[in-house]
Amino acid sequence: MKRGIVAMAGLLALATAVQNSQAKTLEDVLKEKGVITEADYNDILKSAPKSTPVAYKPGSGFSFTSPDEKFQLTIGGQLQPRYTFTQKDGANQADSSEWRLQRAKTLFSGYFLTKDLTFKFNQNWAQLGTFNSNSTNSNSSQVLEETYLNYKIVDEAQIRVGQDKIQYARQWITSSTQDEFVDNSFVTNAFRPSYDTGLGLNGSIAKGLATYSAQLLGGKGQNVPQGTNNNSYNLRLAINPLGDMKYSEGDLDGSAKPLFSLGGAYFHDTIRRNTDATKAIANTFDNNNLNFTGTSGWLGLKNNNGLFSTTENVNINTFETDLAFKWLGLSLQSEYFWAEGVGQGTNATVISKGLYAQAGYMVIPKTVELALRYAWMDYNQEKTDSLKSEVQGAISWYVNGHNLKVQADVTKSFVQNYVDSRATAHGEGVEDTIFRAQAQLLF
Repeated sequence: MKRGIVAMAGLLALATAVQNSQAKTLEDVLKEKGVITEADYNDILKSAPKSTPVAYKPGSGFSFTSPDEKFQLTIGGQLQPRYTFTQKDGANQADSSEWRLQRAKTLFSGYFLTKDLTFKFNQNWAQLGTFNSNSTNSNSSQVLEETYLNYKIVDEAQIRVGQDKIQYARQWITSSTQDEFVDNSFVTNAFRPSYDTGLGLNGSIAKGLATYSAQLLGGKGQNVPQGTNNNSYNLRLAINPLGDMKYSEGDLDGSAKPLFSLGGAYFHDTIRRNTDATKAIANTFDNNNLNFTGTSGWLGLKNNNGLFSTTENVNINTFETDLAFKWLGLSLQSEYFWAEGVGQGTNATVISKGLYAQAGYMVIPKTVELALRYAWMDYNQEKTDSLKSEVQGAISWYVNGHNLKVQADVTKSFVQNYVDSRATAHGEGVEDTIFRAQAQLLF
């Protein structure tokens, strides 16, 4: 009983001391009050957890860490509601006003047994309510995005297995959470392969002065297994001569020193033309989730895919080069794309090329950014009237960095008749005006 009273008194004294000593830890106060010895104090420090079991960081989510720091799970999310109004050109064309949930993601990441063995597991639930550009059905196969294990031998050599973004274009590699426009350029979307499953080797050399990625992939894209031996591969190299430059658009942090990056990538694949109406992608290319084979892709464009015969294999070779610059709130970014598809039977050939260039400036540091972008594309250099171009202006309000922001952009889009049947006259095209507004919550 006496010990209990002494213990209670000690706890009361301890609580008072802790209130008056916010900078001191519990073991520090116990030691000062003489409740524990120096040896006890040292034992507590040795056995105390090295990290906080549960922590929260805005934009990264909640992290749960084991006491021995051998396991960690971080759970976060991304929400992007969007409004789009399109004023359509051409005879008998109705304007459109659309609300949609562009992205609604749960984001899981962490490490297992060692901090060198990390994982990522992302899902975009908004895909359950959208339609694939090649299908009339909700595209549930695109819910699962990056899902991989990454083992770091050293910074310069890391092995990755699972589903990942194909490391092809700078704007595609950059997370959608880090964009300075409402979304990527139409040119990037037309050329990017999207996600795929396979094995990769990646690394960062000399603390980010150079980065590289080499991937051996299934060949059919996101969550679609390959049934033949027509696998694909991708190679990418980026040089950052002024220091490591992260994949993020805009210069939200107002870089104190100039940063510059020059990169390039090569992607190869072989896909099959089919006309099987039972396939999810009928009358175009064999069932896949490769973005460039979609109806807005450089190869999936109706007039391009029709050049190949039924069940013909098409060899794909695409190249990309990019540059980016940041300094004191100013950001510049540009990419050039070139792609070729050659039929193995008919020898039919499609060559497409395109580019975009964009610039942004933080007119109010860390808060308001203005940006301009020009994008141009030739869907088939052997055909006339196969051009599309866009001019865009954007404004972004960063309420809490990328974690909470509101963005809007206005686009003037010009397209010719090989690309869009509304433009029927030779040498003429249609001009659409598009307004988009989007909010983002990253938690």
